[in-house]
Amino acid sequence: MFLKKRQNSDLIKIGALLIHAAKIDEKYSKEEEEIVKKTLLELGANKENLDELINNAKKNEQESNQILDFTREIKIMEEAEKIKIIKSLWKIIYSNKDADIYETNLMRRLAGLLYIDSKIMGDIKEEVKKENL
Repeated sequence: MFLKKRQNSDLIKIGALLIHAAKIDEKYSKEEEEIVKKTLLELGANKENLDELINNAKKNEQESNQILDFTREIKIMEEAEKIKIIKSLWKIIYSNKDADIYETNLMRRLAGLLYIDSKIMGDIKEEVKKENL
């Protein structure tokens, strides 16, 4: 668990981004939702309010038309927290053993928006890919 306690509004945005990544291939699975839940808990979400948080994140994701809405808070986080979120995004993408063009494009865009070095992004991707094969 990370030391900094996140605001619910931040967790909703992070959840919305994770859900967006899960839905981008039009197959939002139970396994992907579990990754979203686990990530939010690790970032400080309250277990008792988790379902409400997820529902708010889903609503936020549906109502937004750009990922910039989800990345503002993440951009200013500590590097370790950003890495955790990026790793979770790759876990979501590779939960079905494959990454399609839309998923890889999303991650390329997020690397720039979140100021994640492309080498770090590639290393995380390869680590997660190996875990899921």
